[in-house]
Amino acid sequence: MTTLEITTEEQLATAFNIRKVVFVEEQQVPLTDEFDEFDQLNAACHHILAYHQNQPIGTGRIRWINDVGKLERICILEEYRSLGLGKSIIAGLEAIAKNENTKKVKLHGQTHAEGFYHKLGYETASEVFMEDGIPHIIMTKVFA
Repeated sequence: MTTLEITTEEQLATAFNIRKVVFVEEQQVPLTDEFDEFDQLNAACHHILAYHQNQPIGTGRIRWINDVGKLERICILEEYRSLGLGKSIIAGLEAIAKNENTKKVKLHGQTHAEGFYHKLGYETASEVFMEDGIPHIIMTKVFA
């Protein structure tokens, strides 16, 4: 599996398609909630694509709120979820954060993924809250 930072509109459209399949169609997130003003190519938000056997299968993005990198829109197409590829998406986003000298990242993780994020060094930082009808928690990681 490889990840690459998105640099073209075509790559961004591929990421949007993956997000639409996972979040809008599968998880029933309203289309108007899934896409926002950060869904463009600029320095305020970096997007990545994840590939498995040369097929785009996942995506994620990072944007900065003050000095904290917020990992968002992390998803993998359903048929590829059991392959352990999510670690590569997180690693790709964390690499961007470190390259920008970011010392702390956070994310709103779906509660079923809490254990996955714990294994990657994230700590639970909130009580459960609802986001688009799905239970979430805030998780954080500080880089040494």
